[in-house]
Amino acid sequence: MRFIDPDHSFFARAPVRCITALAPLAWAVVELLTGSPGWAILFAAVGVYAFWALIIVGPSGR
Repeated sequence: MRFIDPDHSFFARAPVRCITALAPLAWAVVELLTGSPGWAILFAAVGVYAFWALIIVGPSGR
């Protein structure tokens, strides 16, 4: 079982995959600008993982 499963029906549409990957990255910028580097690192890590799992690897097409 993966942390984010790109084969789940929720991620079938490309815009949902993009928003799911980019929202944590945007929130990391907000946290960094408000002076919370710890939270920024955490959200950036989640965003990078989501981008890798949903955009780069993507669904298997089964």
